[in-house]
Amino acid sequence: MRVLLVGAGGVGTAVTRIAARRGFLTHMVVADYDLSRAEAAVAALGEKQRGRFSARRLDASNEEGVRRVLAEERCDVLLNATDPRFVMPLFDAALAAGTHYIDMAMSLSAPHATTPYEDCGVKLGDEQFAKAAQWEAAGRLALCGMGIEPGLSDVFARYAADELFDEIEEIGVRDGANLTVEGYDFAPSFSIWTTIEECLNPPVVYEKDRGWFTTAPFSEPEVFEFPEGIGPVECVNVEHEEVLLIPRWVDARRVTFKYGLGDDFIAKLKTLHELGLDATAKVTVPGPEGPVQVSPRDVVAACLPDPATLGDRMKGKTCAGTWVKGTKDGAAHEVYLYHVVDNEWSMREYGSQAVVWQTAVNPVVALELLANGTWKNSGVLGPEALAPRPFLDLLTAYGSPWGLREENTQETLAE
Repeated sequence: MRVLLVGAGGVGTAVTRIAARRGFLTHMVVADYDLSRAEAAVAALGEKQRGRFSARRLDASNEEGVRRVLAEERCDVLLNATDPRFVMPLFDAALAAGTHYIDMAMSLSAPHATTPYEDCGVKLGDEQFAKAAQWEAAGRLALCGMGIEPGLSDVFARYAADELFDEIEEIGVRDGANLTVEGYDFAPSFSIWTTIEECLNPPVVYEKDRGWFTTAPFSEPEVFEFPEGIGPVECVNVEHEEVLLIPRWVDARRVTFKYGLGDDFIAKLKTLHELGLDATAKVTVPGPEGPVQVSPRDVVAACLPDPATLGDRMKGKTCAGTWVKGTKDGAAHEVYLYHVVDNEWSMREYGSQAVVWQTAVNPVVALELLANGTWKNSGVLGPEALAPRPFLDLLTAYGSPWGLREENTQETLAE
């Protein structure tokens, strides 16, 4: 399999380190707007991998340029490891080039013009799903939201529906961590651009008798007990792809996504919003050679440390998982399926911090399932549209096991 990886930041670099250990990959072109980042990602793999990895400069917003590289490099798949702003040009370039496509975040939403905290406007992924028929006709797969959340969380939802429940009342994705970053009062462990986007947009909730609707940011706080020593973390509603994906393929009465942010993190996000520093529209500011236009959110991102560089200062674990409540054989049943990564382990084994490594491993597993023909569907699909057991088995074979906690008994089973 020949892959064009677009984006050589923290997640993209972790992808290369994971993929380098697997035999299915024939060649991976690592592309980034900043050529030096792509070259550094390839160089870090060592001389033995030079024949399987190469670096190129590529502007992810240039659809024709991306299509041309896909053709020149004879790629089978485009793996998008950029932020959501570049989803559509990369998605469209892959379709035009006749390749498969994988991303970890879907096309951007837009709040409802008059009732943003009640009704959905443009939903996450709407632009991609609008082109589903074209992908189906081309016989190519656009696998959307194949990171950790969305991604593995969606696989867990499908697995629960297929093997653990007869009827599902609620599916709730719950994300929490006890990570700390030495020397920083505020240092997000993931892209601040994406974090601002998902945390300050109106969260989406799904209910079977109502469909999709929105609430105010940080609504419905609850304390969730996370496994493997992380403990209780307060989680709040956040806009996330799972709520838009899971109901399309899994029958559930309610679907939510809640993120463990903490009061301090929420307060800082609210302050950024109140000051207008979360805005993406460019403003004019003085420059040494005259006025320049910059996005306030890009300025915030530039002022904070790059999450990919924080691994040596981070301690603790991160947990992503899917809580499911329903019935099995006529009895009430409740489980939490989860995946935990210890930062000490991911840094020691791969040189990547826990959050970006946990995100990166899942698209590599998906690539291998495509390469060996286990997953061979077409159209615009989420992870829950595909068979879950092969994915979970292969994830375990990568040395990254998942867990299942029976909530009724608090019994934990390792997989």
